[in-house]
Amino acid sequence: MERTLGSSLLAEFKELVDVYAPVEINGHLHLMHPATRRWNLAEKIRSTSEAWSQVEWEEDEPEGDPRESLGVPELRFGDSDGLIPVASTNRGETIFYASKGGQGAGTLFVENGEGEFFEYSMGFAEWLWRWLIGEEVTGPGGAAYYPGPVALRDLPMTQEERPEVRYGPAPGV
Repeated sequence: MERTLGSSLLAEFKELVDVYAPVEINGHLHLMHPATRRWNLAEKIRSTSEAWSQVEWEEDEPEGDPRESLGVPELRFGDSDGLIPVASTNRGETIFYASKGGQGAGTLFVENGEGEFFEYSMGFAEWLWRWLIGEEVTGPGGAAYYPGPVALRDLPMTQEERPEVRYGPAPGV
């Protein structure tokens, strides 16, 4: 998968995916896995990148245009010079990894479901932690805090399967 993308994904993201995915976290955030048929990360990256590549931006640029940070003239998706979609929420937000963002150290961009991009110069684990404790890391007004333990629901591998929710530690523990 990374060979096709021309970029390595963040090691901490890959570790989280290997241990937990495919999973829904706190009822909203979806992480997929490249070794599953139904919730395949590689296929999701390909299809999401293809869809975003077909967006015709307004006359101006998208709000929070990532091109300047990435140093590219054209907004691209699904390759090492652009944004790679790595996770999404059922609220319409898409989390992208940009390997060449953050002065080449890699950074995250979150599209808030309304065409606005927000840059977060941090790794995925830190971004996830901040999301779990209710910080606005999907743009202004986008916090999704749930008190109590983190809820993890495995995504069903068949249409008949109804996985139960399991709980991790409460944020702050």
